[in-house]
Amino acid sequence: WAWPRVGPAVRLAAAAVNSRRDLLPGFTLGWVFGDSEDRHGVCSDMAAPQVAVDLRLAHHPAAFLGPGCVYSAAPVARFTSHWQLPLVTAGAEAHGFDDKSEEFGLTTRTGPSHRKLGELGVQLHRRFNWTRRALLVYWDERMDDRPYYFAAEGLYVQLPTLSNLTVADVVFRDGDNFSFIIQEIKAKGR
Repeated sequence: WAWPRVGPAVRLAAAAVNSRRDLLPGFTLGWVFGDSEDRHGVCSDMAAPQVAVDLRLAHHPAAFLGPGCVYSAAPVARFTSHWQLPLVTAGAEAHGFDDKSEEFGLTTRTGPSHRKLGELGVQLHRRFNWTRRALLVYWDERMDDRPYYFAAEGLYVQLPTLSNLTVADVVFRDGDNFSFIIQEIKAKGR
């Protein structure tokens, strides 16, 4: 999903590094592309680790770039950590990738993280003295890479660090009684 966006940057970076012999004396930086999508063009937690293992066995890389999707990056990060190889990704923004103690210790994110979004929410609450309400509403398909779920996770985990705010969740699905849910939100939001 991201190769059309990041591929040109990878090519330019490799060319720039290789043009400067002082950066990696005696080495040439190269790259091999591996597709972490399934047959439908969706990030795959099954395809990504298989491709990573194949790349490791066939090419013995010094590092991995990507994948970016949370569900494909997680198993690849576990493998690269086991192999003691760094994984650099513009994705992997979910809160769980913050844990550098074990499985994600060699994962470096170049993009934003949802923890940072949560920290922004905390700072906004402090700055504007919001002490009474917080509401997170998102749609969770569970059929895609769940971007709203992981974005809300950052806020859900960080907002309870405020001593004057209680964070509660109300689960709802298609066909639920939305009047009841709205009443729940009103009751719990005060």
